[in-house]
Amino acid sequence: MSSYEPMSLHLQTERLTLRPWADSDAGRLRDLHAERGNGTPTLEATQGIIEAQLARTETTGIALLPIRRSDEGDLIGYCGLIVGRASVEEPEIAYELFKYAHGFGYATEAARAVLDAAAATGRTRLWSTVRTWNTASFRVLEKLGFERDHVTTDERGELVWLTRTLR
Repeated sequence: MSSYEPMSLHLQTERLTLRPWADSDAGRLRDLHAERGNGTPTLEATQGIIEAQLARTETTGIALLPIRRSDEGDLIGYCGLIVGRASVEEPEIAYELFKYAHGFGYATEAARAVLDAAAATGRTRLWSTVRTWNTASFRVLEKLGFERDHVTTDERGELVWLTRTLR
């Protein structure tokens, strides 16, 4: 466990609710992963992803949380903090939404709540890594005050690293 306070696992915005994963979220998470175009994972595999995510939250104190629209109650994606390519001390913010939920400001709204939750843990900096083709993610991160830091290349191509200082 790190020397930081655990991240709040229940976040509320004007239109969204973020809270920990439940087993009942596996079907929707599987559908979201299928929307990426790399095939559809099994329900069992998706349940394993959720279990691993909950276990990582226990050890790191940070979380990736499902996003629900408050009025509709539907799970539209996820947003949160991960170690990813960064560290527990300076984690990455990550988010993914169903295509039908793009263009309504949900990613920005959820990510703002996660930024506030990250700052409340005592952390001073976050990272994000984005593929060069992901224009929508760059727009979200720009609205949140992230700035480009450097570019690396891996087996899938160029990866832009962005960072943001927290209060």
